Amino acid sequence: MTFELLYLDNHLMVVNKPPGLLVQADHTGDADLLTLGKAYLKERFQKPGNVFLGLVHRLDRPASGVMVLARTSKAARRLSQQFRERTPEKRYLALVEGHLAGRGTWVDHLAKRNRHVHVVHAGAEDARRAVLDWQALASTGGCTLVEVALHTGRAHQIRVQCAHRGHPILGDVRYGARRVLDGRHLALHSYRLAIDHPTTKERMAWIASPPPSWAQAVPDVWTDWLERVRSSSS
Repeated sequence: MTFELLYLDNHLMVVNKPPGLLVQADHTGDADLLTLGKAYLKERFQKPGNVFLGLVHRLDRPASGVMVLARTSKAARRLSQQFRERTPEKRYLALVEGHLAGRGTWVDHLAKRNRHVHVVHAGAEDARRAVLDWQALASTGGCTLVEVALHTGRAHQIRVQCAHRGHPILGDVRYGARRVLDGRHLALHSYRLAIDHPTTKERMAWIASPPPSWAQAVPDVWTDWLERVRSSSS
C-alpha cells in the first residue's frame, strides 16, 4: 500500500492517504503513512541516516484524503499550532445512508466510552463540544453525498454526528451502518485542506478525489461532485 503525493517542498509533504492505511505505526505492525513517507524521502533524496517527518493531524484508518506532514521540526511546531487554533480549512465528503436535503450546522457534545464515541449532554464527564457545517450535494439509491466543514476536530466526529441523526456513513458498522462501501472502508474522504505555509505564510490548498470505489457505489452522483470540484478550484 502506498499514497499519492500532492505537493512537496523543503518544509511540507502533502499526500492523499488511501483508505486502510494507518497514519502512524501501531501494535498491528501494518503499513503506516509516516513510515512510508520517510522511506520515500530517504530514497528520493538519497538521505543517509534517519529522515524527519512530523505528524501534525490525523485521519481514521478506514477513511481517506488529504494530509499534510512536516519535513522539519520548525514546520511541525507551526503547523501543530495552526491545527490547535483551528485555522486550517478542512472539508470532507461523506456518503451517508438515507436522504438529506439542504444544509445546516450540527452542534453536539461527544465523549469516548469503551473505544466508542457517544453523543452526551453538555455537562457530562469528558464532554467536548463538536461543531460542523453540512450541505447535501446529491441523493441516489438510498444514500446522500454530503459535504462537511469541520469547526472542531474531535475523534470520530463526523461519523458520530451523522450516525446520531440516523445517517451513518456507508461502511461504518461501528456506528450502525447497514450498507457497505467496499467491504472494508468508510465512505469518508478529506477532499480539501487549506493551511498557511509554515515559512512563507502563503495560504495554500489541495484537493484530492475520493477512491474509485465511490464511483462504483454511487455512479449517479459522481458527475455532480466532479462539477462542484472544478467550480471550487477555478
